[in-house]
Formats: sequence, C-alpha cells, structure tokens
Amino acid sequence: MQQKYLWLAIALFLTMSTVAQDQKKVDVISGATSPATTKKEQLKTELKTEILEELRQETLVESKTIPSHKPRLTIGGYGEAVASYNFFSDDYKKYQDAHLHKGESHGRFDLPHVVIFLGYDFGRGWSMGTEIEFEHGGTESAIEIEEEEAGEYESEVERGGEVALEQFWIQKSFSPAFNLRMGHIIVPVGATNMHHMPTEFFGVYRPEGENTILPCTWHETGISLWGMLGQQWRYEVMFLPGLDSDRFNSKGWIHDGAGSPYEFKIGNTYAGAFRIDNYSVPGLRLSVSGYIGNSFKNTLYPQTNARYKGVKGTVLIGAFDFTYNAHNCIVRGNFDYGHLSDADMITAFNGSMPASSVSPKQAVASDAIATGIEAGYNFFSLSPKLYNRDQRFYLFGRYEYYDSMFKTPDRVQHYKWCGRQRIAAGINYYPIKSVVIKAEYSIGLLNNNSYTYTDSSGITRIGHYNNEPAVSIGIAYSGIFTR
Repeated sequence: MQQKYLWLAIALFLTMSTVAQDQKKVDVISGATSPATTKKEQLKTELKTEILEELRQETLVESKTIPSHKPRLTIGGYGEAVASYNFFSDDYKKYQDAHLHKGESHGRFDLPHVVIFLGYDFGRGWSMGTEIEFEHGGTESAIEIEEEEAGEYESEVERGGEVALEQFWIQKSFSPAFNLRMGHIIVPVGATNMHHMPTEFFGVYRPEGENTILPCTWHETGISLWGMLGQQWRYEVMFLPGLDSDRFNSKGWIHDGAGSPYEFKIGNTYAGAFRIDNYSVPGLRLSVSGYIGNSFKNTLYPQTNARYKGVKGTVLIGAFDFTYNAHNCIVRGNFDYGHLSDADMITAFNGSMPASSVSPKQAVASDAIATGIEAGYNFFSLSPKLYNRDQRFYLFGRYEYYDSMFKTPDRVQHYKWCGRQRIAAGINYYPIKSVVIKAEYSIGLLNNNSYTYTDSSGITRIGHYNNEPAVSIGIAYSGIFTR
C-alpha cells in the first residue's frame, strides 16, 4: 500500500514538473498562453484529480468506510424429485372406515419442492433476497376446443400444484450483530422451517411430524431483527400477522392457518416469534424457538356475535431442536409443543360456517405435539479413497411421534388416528457435496388405536386403524450457483 502511494506521488510530481517547465518555456518565448499550454494545464488538472481520487478510495477501503467489493448477484436453489409406493389406502375415508380399506395401496411420483433463490448485494449494508417455490410441479392450465362436444371451449387444469413467492425481503446490515430484515420472511420456529433444504434432513420427504402440525415452510410478511453475537450465538426476533383460525383442522392443527385465500394477508391480529441458536460445542447446534399470537379475529369479516366475545384463539408454540455433525455421524432431533386457547369455541364457530367458506369446518385440538430424532453414519469414511473424493454414504434411522389432537376440550371430538408413531430407515448417498440420492422404508404405526363400527348385519364391532408402510426414493440438490 505504501509503495503504491510512493509511486503515485512520484508520478504526480514528475507530471507537474514537466508541465511547469513547458509552461515556463512558452512564457519566455511568447510571453502569453498558447493553446498547447491550455491543453497541458487541463491534462495536469485531470491527472491530479484522478490520482487524488484513487488515493482517497484506497484510504476508505483500508479504513473499511466503504466495501472492498462491488454489488454482487447471487443465484441458487434446491429441488427434489421423489417416488413412493404406499402400502395403504389413499381413500379419504381410510380412517373413518378403516376396516373397508385393508390391503389397499397406491403409488405416487412428485416434485415436492423446486426453489430458485435470487439475492443481490447493493452495497453499504443493503441487500435483498427472494425465493420462488414450485410445489408439486407448479400448475399448468389450458383452454382447449372439445371436438366431441360441438366445438365447445373448455378450461382444463392439466397439473396440480402451487407457485409461491416464499421469500422477498430487503435487509440493512449495520453489523454482524444487528441486521434488520423487512418483507416476506421465513418464520424461524421449529427445526424444519429453519433447515428445510433436502440436504438438511435424511428422509425422502421432510420430517412428517413438524410438517403436519406446523406451517412448513412457514413464511409471512413482517419485520425481523437478527444477528450473530461472536461465533457462538445467533438470535432472531420477528413481528408478523397472526394466523387465521378459520382454516385450522383436525389432522393439521394450525398448519393451514398461515397462508391466505385472498390476494392479501389479513392483519387484524399480530404475533411474535423468536429463535436462539448456540454453537459453543464444536459440531453441535442447540436451538430454542417460540411463537405467540391471536388467531380468532384474523378473518375477512371478524365475528361480532356476543357469543364469541372474549374469544382470542391464542396460539402458543415452544420448540427445541439440535444438530450434531462430527466424527462422520449426524444426529438431529426436535421437540415441538403447541397450545390453542378457546379450541372448543373455534371448533363450534368453524362448524357453523357455510359450505362456501374457506374453513374445512373441522374439530381442532387445544394441544398438539411433534417429536423426532434421526441419526446417520457416513460409511464411506471407512474408505480413505472414497473419503478423499468427498463422497458420503449415510445409513440412517429415524423415529417420530406426533399428534395433532394431543389434547382436546370436552366438547371437541377426539380423533385417535391423528396420533401415531413413525419409524424409518434408509440411505443418503452424496456423489458430490450438493447432490443427494435417497431411499427409505417407513411405517406409520396406528395399531394401538381402535374404533367401533356397525357391520352390515347390525352388529357393533371393534376395528383397528391400518398401519401405513411405504417405500420411497428420491434425488435432490441444494446449492449456490454463483460464488
């Protein structure tokens, strides 16, 4: 740096000396200023300005007053393609009439999530990020002429799915410990919402428990404050609109209450979320997160009936999760517990809504739970040749227990089939760091639950819910394409 300044100073001195000598000669000979002299004076001024500006910029960079790099575009994403064969019924009455659906099976091919990430660093601490997500292959529709129906025009949906702007935020970073993010943001509650890329869990599909009772991936428009405190702590707090209790249901608890069936998100009630991560132990992350917010009046036409006066539908969620990644093994775990106040009144209100409403009109529980743990070992670590190629081959196992109707008020019907255990085992093969090939066998255990039904002869019998075994395979990627 000092040598550069020295050479620049010498160049400036020599230039000024040369121009001064030339000017002196001209003045002596002619006693006046010639066009050549004016041009040299202009050259001297421009060169002096250029050198001084370069010196100023170098000084600012050294003192970190301005960034040392230009604004940068970041492109990345992740995607999953999966296939599964499920040895259980896909009928919507498979729990209501389980005895009629024994031995049934079905298969599925799917693109659960394909996401494109775009980010841009504007400089001076300003940046933006977006995620465009195509769920289940997106949507396709067309207008066709039906020749067999007198040439009528017919609108046809060719494929199901969703396209969503999962993230869009603008961020101002004041320091590593203080970043303000505004826009559409991932709600940092639970393990899967924060770590939902397919290279961050072993299963072919996302962990079933959290993906059932919580919005996943949960994204809302709001304001987030986050930062890193040294190398060991990360925090985040978020202000966001409340959930919509109209769309709570039996199987998913609050899962469907995060989105909006309208072109905007209703904001009659508000909520807060937080997350704290600790990295004190090498290879180990310990995290706690939570959420609180009212949900009952967060509808297009808030209820003013005196019967529902004082009903708030407060949602409380507490979650703990961890990841240990060291010594060629990965262990992940989560525990989530949620409570909904006024669950009986919300159940009654939703049940009274007209058929044209957005509500499924189902019973909703006061408490829900999801817990799980998975562990895998990289067997390629036993081969120095494969290990040095950075290939990995994990054999893993996973156990989950979850219940979207863990507790229900006396006046709310309790569906036993909402609670289950799930066991899975399989492999994850990484031919390269950003690509993984997955395969697993899983089974949902429901045999401990029973129900009564009346057979065709009028006799009351006891039935048992059918277990839900499945075989699944998939391939996925996750990465940043620009560096």
